[in-house]
Amino acid sequence: MHDDAMRRRLLLDIPSGFLLLFFVMPLVALVVLSFWQTENYKIVREWTLMNYGTLATEGAYITFFIRSLLMAIGVGVVLVVISWPIAYFIVRYGGRYRIIFSLLLVIPFLSGEVLRLIALQGMLGPAGLLNGALLRMGAAPLRMIMYSNFASFIAFLYLYLPLVVTTIYLSLINFDFRLAHAASACGANRFSVFREVVWPLNLSGTIVGFMLAFVPTLSASLVPRFLGGPNGTLYGMSMAQQFGESGTWALGAAMGVVLFLFSAAALVILSFGVDLRRTGFTGLGRQ
Repeated sequence: MHDDAMRRRLLLDIPSGFLLLFFVMPLVALVVLSFWQTENYKIVREWTLMNYGTLATEGAYITFFIRSLLMAIGVGVVLVVISWPIAYFIVRYGGRYRIIFSLLLVIPFLSGEVLRLIALQGMLGPAGLLNGALLRMGAAPLRMIMYSNFASFIAFLYLYLPLVVTTIYLSLINFDFRLAHAASACGANRFSVFREVVWPLNLSGTIVGFMLAFVPTLSASLVPRFLGGPNGTLYGMSMAQQFGESGTWALGAAMGVVLFLFSAAALVILSFGVDLRRTGFTGLGRQ
């Protein structure tokens, strides 16, 4: 009994210590730094709310945040709309090829994010494949696509589509489709079956998929740097600049704290829309 207790204690203490050391402590350090100042690339340990006041009053930071928020919401919604039919097709009609389709979703992650963004530059650029095809057909090149918010939007869809599809797929693969068949047998049409049965019982997976696209889009710095152009600066890119060329680390820390709190609040608000009883959760594990 003593050995079993020790094993259980180790199984709890090791991951708890890991989270405390590499998640909680850095977050605490970030919060503390956000209440200090940075002058001439040096940290001044004087408590102040100046950084948060700057974020609340400076129009540029407010614009960056609103732009990032709208981008994140748009990317999350569009990805959920696109991912649902893809995941549904794999689960319902994939058959013995489900695993192959699932592995195909992982292929983009075999290369780094920078390489994928460079590939998009080659696709959307003034001399890229898209404009090259248009020129061959005698059409004018689309110069407005590259280095714009629209290019960033396409990049976010490209980067996070596999994550959202996989999340919804994992939700659907555990769904009992006999419930949908029973609803159809009772006279419900396909739209009613989806709205009243399939959608609510897979809502938790959908919300997780949305958040997996929403949070990284809200904090993204590489995508706007590569594809956004001069008018495409997002909140995450501005935050990264505070820790880089600007050297205002305290302000960047305050931006990180705001980003974390907003993302956590969004997750809490969305969680209220999940009825665990309708998603099949009973609170009891399998015996």
